[in-house]
Amino acid sequence: MIARLRAIAFDVLFYAGSVPLVLFACACGLVGGATMRRGVLLWFQYHRLVSRYVLGIETRITGAPRPEGPALYVAKHQSFYETFELTRILGAPVVVMKRELGDIPFWGWIAERYGAIMVDRDASSQALREMMRQAQAARAAGRPVLLFPEGTRIEPGQTPALKSGFAGLYRALGLPAVPIALETAKVWPRKGMKRGGVVEFRFGEALPPGMKREAIEAAAHAGINVFEAERLAGGEAVGGGG
Repeated sequence: MIARLRAIAFDVLFYAGSVPLVLFACACGLVGGATMRRGVLLWFQYHRLVSRYVLGIETRITGAPRPEGPALYVAKHQSFYETFELTRILGAPVVVMKRELGDIPFWGWIAERYGAIMVDRDASSQALREMMRQAQAARAAGRPVLLFPEGTRIEPGQTPALKSGFAGLYRALGLPAVPIALETAKVWPRKGMKRGGVVEFRFGEALPPGMKREAIEAAAHAGINVFEAERLAGGEAVGGGG
């Protein structure tokens, strides 16, 4: 009962508080992209505070130290939680998102001002060239890039192959790739009630630029599935492909 009341309180406080914060971030976007990103981080910090003190979710960062300078961060994707939390932790990185989101009125303008990279699922040659252009702009700006290479939220234990766009983006950026393993679904399931607990974000060793496609995909896939591998070694079944 207490957990349910906390979840309801979170929804009320977060979504009510998000309205003025999102409007403020949009107003900042009229000034410039950098100003807008500061407004977005304020909104994400609010999400962090409500998650921590209402839901009782604690973030713990472990693993290897992050590299100096920009990098391509590739993360497991299990819930809504890490989209906010990793953006906060990484300091408003360029986020790779589906083209469909950029086509939504008003939201598309926000994403453009923020500096997102739009990926077209059709993967036409024109779409790939546009993605490469946006990737080069992100690198020139010196910002980190955040990608969820599985393409969608994954149920715990599943280890699907990475989408083909990951290797192309890695090659275009020419930056080290840092895999991030996480287990956010245990507190924020795709279906079901949110609840308190400790969420670990485990940063892997940076993978150098210039690796062959098969090698970088295998290394990144292993890096974001560390927890799944540990469960498998402990005797638990792991589903999915890859």
